[in-house]
This record gives sequence, C-alpha cells and structure tokens, in this order.
Amino acid sequence: MKEYYENPLIERYSSKEILGIFSADNKFQTWRKLWVALAEAEQELGLNITDEQINELKSKIYDIDYEMAAQKEKELRHDVMAHVHTYGAQCPKAKGIIHLGATSAYVGDNTDVIVYTEGLFHIQKLLINLINQLSIFALKHKDLPTLGFTHFQPAQLTTVGKRACLWIQDLLMDLNDLNHVIDNVKLRGAKGTTGTQASFMELFDGDQEKVKRIDQLVAEKMGYKKTFAVTGQTYPRKFDAQVLNVLSGVAQSLSKFATDIRLLQNLKEVEEPFEKTQIGSSAMAYKRNPMRTERICSLARHIIVNALNPAITAATQWFERTLDDSANKRISIPEGFLAADAIIMIAINVSENLVVYPKVILQHINAELPFMVTENIIMEGVKRGGDRQVLHEKIRVLSMEAGNTVKVEGKPNDLIERILNDATFNLKAEDVDALLEPSLYVGRAPEQVIDFINEEVNPILDANRNILNLNKTDLKV
Repeated sequence: MKEYYENPLIERYSSKEILGIFSADNKFQTWRKLWVALAEAEQELGLNITDEQINELKSKIYDIDYEMAAQKEKELRHDVMAHVHTYGAQCPKAKGIIHLGATSAYVGDNTDVIVYTEGLFHIQKLLINLINQLSIFALKHKDLPTLGFTHFQPAQLTTVGKRACLWIQDLLMDLNDLNHVIDNVKLRGAKGTTGTQASFMELFDGDQEKVKRIDQLVAEKMGYKKTFAVTGQTYPRKFDAQVLNVLSGVAQSLSKFATDIRLLQNLKEVEEPFEKTQIGSSAMAYKRNPMRTERICSLARHIIVNALNPAITAATQWFERTLDDSANKRISIPEGFLAADAIIMIAINVSENLVVYPKVILQHINAELPFMVTENIIMEGVKRGGDRQVLHEKIRVLSMEAGNTVKVEGKPNDLIERILNDATFNLKAEDVDALLEPSLYVGRAPEQVIDFINEEVNPILDANRNILNLNKTDLKV
C-alpha cells in the first residue's frame, strides 16, 4: 500500500541520472569531500592536522550513518551539525578538526554549487543529443515543401526541414546560455560566517596570505578554478536565478517545439510516435493523442513558473543572508532540474521517431497554392498580351469566388480552373501546371538548412561526439 504522496517527477518522469545527482548520497558525500578538502588545505597551510586524521576522514566519505544523522538532527535541530557529529563518531581521531573554521554555508552552499554544476553538465549533454536528433530530421526533410503559417493561417511555403531548424536555433540559444553559466561557475569557498573570513584570520594568526590561499586551495581540490570574490554568509542567490533561467529557457523552447508538433498532428502532417498497443482515449478508440508532446508542454509550464522562485529569493535576501531561501531552494531548484531532464528526454524520443506524411502535406499545399501563385499567373498573362491591371482585378474576383467555393460550399479550390476558363488570361493548362510545382516557392529553405547545420550545428556536434547517442534505457515516456 502506498499511503503517502509521491513526487511524480521522481516516480514518473525523471531519469535515474538526474535523481542520482540530487540524491542524499551525492549531497552528503560532497559535504564530506569538502570537509576533507578543508582539512587538507589547513594542513598544507601549517595547522596541526595529521595525515592519519585526513586518511581517516577519506575512508568514511561514502559510509554515512543516516540513522545517527537523523537522530542527531532531531536533537540539535541543525542538519550540518548533525552530520558533523555523525562524521566525528565514525572518525574519532579526526573528530576535533572536522569543520574547523567553517560555517554551515561552507558545506551547504559549496555543495549546492557543485550539485547544480553536475546538473548543468547533464542538461548540456541531453541538449546536444536533442540538437543532433533534430538536425538529422531537418536534413532528411530539407527539400520537402510544406505550408508555412503565420497567425496559424496559411502563408508562403517553407520546408519541413527548415521549420525544424527554427526549433534547433532556439535550443542553440539555450545551449549558449547554459555554457555561459557553466563557464562562470564559482564556489563560495571558505569565507567564514558572514563572508569576512574572520574565523580563518584567527586560525592563521592574522596571516592574510594564508587566509586568501585557503579559499583558492579548497576550490582547486574540489575541481574549480574560482570562488566568489566576496560573499555574505552565502554565495549570491542570483546564481540560483541564473541557473533556473537557463532551465526556463529550455522549457520555453521545448514547449514551442511540442506545441508545433501538436498542431501538426491535428493537421495529420507530422505525428509523434505512437506505440502499437498504446491507447489514445478510454472512450474513443480511434484517437491518437499527442501525449508525449502534451507532457512536454505540461512540465515546461512548471519549469517556467518555477523560475520565479529563485528570482524572488534573490530579490528578498536581507544583508548577509536570511534563511527564507533554504526551504524554497530545496524544492524549486531540484524540481527545475528534474523536470528539465524529463522534457528533454521526451523531446529526444519524439524527434527520433517523428512520422511525416508527405501526401497529406501536399494535399494541404494544393488547397492553398493556387492563391499563392496568382502573381506568377498575372505575369504569364501579361507575356501573352494581357493588361496587368485588368488581370489583377480578374484574379481578385476569381479568388473571392474560389474562396467562397471552398468555405461555403465545402468544395475543392477551383481557382486554377476558373483562370483557365477565362479567355482574358490566354493560358493553357500546361502553362499553369508548370507554375504549380511546390518546390518553386520554398525560396532558399533547403540551402538554408544545409548552411545552418554546417555552420551553426556541426561544429558543436563535432566537439561533443563523445556524448552523442546517450544511453536511453532509463527514458520514461
């Protein structure tokens, strides 16, 4: 029996990899790695810390007594101190030097930065794989004409591949934003209670060079190049807002992609994958609902709204810090990552298996193309001795009559037939047929696809071949 609420992101949508990144094990093991890094740095800078103590700490990094930690937190009402005591009980020789000179934010904030960075690299990997799959789709269909839409009204033709490039370009912008955040990640470092490093000044007898050095040493030991130059008790909460803004950007792009697919599926031009035994509706057996892309839109909405949480937190922090950030960020940031992981994985699945129906697409083109070629028809009529203004007025009247035939009578578009039957144009069927080839009206769309993929996409894919074709056995769709 399942008596309690279960988070759907965990139970239904997110991958094991992102769940592992935000797991308790990863969090508290990173706390212990930070305590080891601090002890090593303090030893290197002259404090009386032995190799034996450090080795003891290292031996217990992955052996966490969660039961003791929970009991200690119940007693102390402080999660960091509960784990300090638990670690100390497991490492009696090193007990006295654990967390020396540090504040809770030393492990809490530095770990958050590390975990978020791991999450960003995971999202980066997924994004690049999605871009790869959509690029394959775009190249495959670069020459396939399709109706373009503005205001969801038929407009000039484009190609199926060119439209896919619009989706890819949005994702490239997201990837650029994500890379910028990754490239500029900084740890909080070892800054002390309010960021002044006063405790470390005490430990090192006022030696400012050693105090400055410990900050850099800790960062290096944890694999980072920089720390924030100044902090309060915490790293700037604007960093959290930057991270969620990146995830929100991805959600915006994928919601647009998924919405386009949903609309195209209604038109029966493009369809998301549908399993042989999949049920579209419990009542209407014939239905093929776009459940994957609907799920993308649904979860994307959660991410976009969720991005407000760290933004408001950053805006409402008091002086060196207030604790009203803590409970909020425990929920909002992991959920942002879990949901982003889910929608990108679903989008990869959809883009790998999109079904295109060229005959339906052509049918829709043929219903609208006669209206779109009227300028060319006027020019052909002029070549045969017609008056441009007269022919223009004729086309206007005939177009309205043909439109009435389609909309009111529900019959096929007969504009071309009307033009051929009007002697003013002096045109034969073969003259007009040559003008009705859809590929004549896609402009440079096929070439734009090739240029875009070669110039904008392939350099990124070539630089990341090692992470393409990720293992999708954990995909929940």
